[in-house]
Amino acid sequence: MSVNQIWRENRGQATVEMALVAPVLIVCALIVWNLMIFVSAVARFDRTAPDLVLAHGASPVGGEGAAPAASADVIRSELVRAMDDERVEIEVSVDTGAGQGAHQASESILALVGTLRTYRCTLRYIPWPQELSIAGVDLGAPAVLSHTREIVIDPWRPGVVI
Repeated sequence: MSVNQIWRENRGQATVEMALVAPVLIVCALIVWNLMIFVSAVARFDRTAPDLVLAHGASPVGGEGAAPAASADVIRSELVRAMDDERVEIEVSVDTGAGQGAHQASESILALVGTLRTYRCTLRYIPWPQELSIAGVDLGAPAVLSHTREIVIDPWRPGVVI
């Protein structure tokens, strides 16, 4: 067998290998790219969420009688503005700790004392692309990636995170 015959047999091998490996490399690159953007968004979210909860949750707009839900709306709008990304969804909920025994506490003098508030800030990242099909193989990203940060504050001691 001459060198020329070996060359002819192996000439298409690199093309076939590239055709098989390229889709895998593209999908791996998309996964890494989405993961880097999500980690960056989580880092920014974890830095800004406690500051905004302290600023607007401990001293809500409207004074001491303001509903915690109103401060959660303000916190959400400020977080959306701080994140400045169209693929990020933000949800803020507040739990005032009025679960068990709320009826009994409302009848006592302790109903006038504010309770600890737990602000639950959730970041949802929508990966790109949502639907991807390469060579008939569905390679779509998951629906959303989610991260939750809980911040507990005492309404009577502004600036104190518990």
